Amino acid sequence: MCELGVRSFLLLIHIIGSLLFSGFDKSMMGANQTKRRRAKTRLKALSARFQALVGSILFLGLASAVGALFFFAWLANEVLEGDAETFDKAVRVFVHGFASESVTALMRFITMLGSTLFLSLLCAGVFVIFVTKNWKRAAVLLMTTMAGAVILNFALKVNFGRVRPVPFFDTPLPDSYSFPSGHALYAACFYGVLAWLVAARIQNKSLRILIWSLAVSLASLIGLSRIYLGVHYPSDVIAGFAAAVVWILTVVLTDFTLKKRDGFFKNNPA
Repeated sequence: MCELGVRSFLLLIHIIGSLLFSGFDKSMMGANQTKRRRAKTRLKALSARFQALVGSILFLGLASAVGALFFFAWLANEVLEGDAETFDKAVRVFVHGFASESVTALMRFITMLGSTLFLSLLCAGVFVIFVTKNWKRAAVLLMTTMAGAVILNFALKVNFGRVRPVPFFDTPLPDSYSFPSGHALYAACFYGVLAWLVAARIQNKSLRILIWSLAVSLASLIGLSRIYLGVHYPSDVIAGFAAAVVWILTVVLTDFTLKKRDGFFKNNPA
């Protein structure tokens, strides 16, 4: 009788345990499904925020690029129709008024910093440094920017075919057309993209501002040196900077979009 009672008691415990664990399993399954639904909802929210952020940045960047492109087109039209002649002459005379032996020596040095030979050597050196530091993406972006700048400069010069002005200080004229300024385009592309790639890897805000300030100042001085030496019209230099802005923004926006997309899907797998 006692043995029957023990067996009945154990059977009752087994039934109760089965019911409890069955309910627990169903509760766990329900909890897991709730977590999955929450995770999907969170992923959708993050995706929406990501798309909104990228859309805003792309809009601002594209607006700037389109603005620079329209400005370049307007300036090119002014040059073709001869309407920029008065502006070019006035600026050339104004800049030439600061001429002196010391300023001329300085301008010749500065213009060398934007020459094809110097930038080619410097670009190769920076490329090696980037690869050594395992900044492979930066190395590819640098070479892409400069290769595109070379193609863009050649295409624009051949298309417009503007004859160069009479130079000052017996400065030898390059064997190429005047519009746009290759020095201005190359300098803006190289020093601009270099500042972007280096500043993006620096946390100190003041140092980032300094890097960008040096890059903009150097590119501007190189453009000024071309006007001072008389080998370019001012409109050539301005057009070179405008073309550089369009190309740099194109590279930067493309890289930003690809990097954010890759990072988002890496951190938030489906």
